[in-house]
Amino acid sequence: MRSRAMNTDFTYAAAGVDIDAGERAVTLMRAAVERTNRPEVVGGLGGFAGLFALDTAKYRRPLLASSTDGVGTKIALARQLDRHDTVGIDLVAMVVDDLVACGAEPLFLQDYVACGKVVPERIAAIVTGIATGCTQAGAALVGGETAEHGDLMDADEYDLAATAVGVVEADAVLGPERVTDGDAVVAMASSGFHSNGYSLVRRVVAAAGLDLHASPAGLGRPLGEELLEPTRIYARDCLDLVTRFGVEGVHAYAHITGGGLAGNAARVVPDGLEVVLDRATWELPAAVRLMEEHGVPRAESERAFNCGVGMIAVVGADIAQAAADQLTAAGVPSWVAGSVGTRADAAGPGARLVGSYR
Repeated sequence: MRSRAMNTDFTYAAAGVDIDAGERAVTLMRAAVERTNRPEVVGGLGGFAGLFALDTAKYRRPLLASSTDGVGTKIALARQLDRHDTVGIDLVAMVVDDLVACGAEPLFLQDYVACGKVVPERIAAIVTGIATGCTQAGAALVGGETAEHGDLMDADEYDLAATAVGVVEADAVLGPERVTDGDAVVAMASSGFHSNGYSLVRRVVAAAGLDLHASPAGLGRPLGEELLEPTRIYARDCLDLVTRFGVEGVHAYAHITGGGLAGNAARVVPDGLEVVLDRATWELPAAVRLMEEHGVPRAESERAFNCGVGMIAVVGADIAQAAADQLTAAGVPSWVAGSVGTRADAAGPGARLVGSYR
């Protein structure tokens, strides 16, 4: 039987999947991933599943919490500016700060990177950012997947998603059930737009012809750098607050993501109560004002952007200032921004902003 020479058109690489590039990307990211390990991590990078030995003896009745999210169209700006080392931090922030909203400690995370073409250095930069975020959050990066989809995505396209798992005692879950009339609201400063509203941001930038490399008045740095500023990770500082004041003092957290400040604040109060936030207690960030100068109405800003507040804590009024002081001392600028009261206009929970920004 006559043998045929190999047809190079029918290799995996020719079809758009470069196994060698994928293996090189793993080599480049390995050290960063291993730095995220916690003592509970079993095994290392390269297994078919991540293993984590939960020490159940530490807990009376542990509940596992999980959260899945992505970065969204902020990635389009990262591609435009060819900077890929920060969006991984955004990815971690979006999931771990959702976990801590119920009082859960982030334990571990797994990522998923889909791309049109594996460029090892770019994938390594992305995953190194994810590892940096995990280190900030105290979570282990126990595994993930990089998938090359040349038939679905252009060569320079990629998208990110992740799932994180945390743990919280059943009798220490935070949320609306703990919030009462008279509670105070502590606002924690955002580091920028975080990872929400970027479809609108990019539309404004394009329509107004804004130069991402120029420094608009009030920003003090190029617009592109401002827009790629990584999402602040609040998890450890929020957990430290609960450690100090307990669930008797800290009642709920709201992560300010899609839907804006009022929309997310309303999710952590029970029916019949509302969060009232005083805009006069903080300054509207210059980057948000820039969006408004180029046509975004104030009402839309407050629905699409965090407007300077990335997380809120609903706490007992007697500890509000001490909580704000502790967060500020830890590097998270915070202040007492409002209170919880009876909602007079309708049933159900609510939130509203009053006053004018400084």
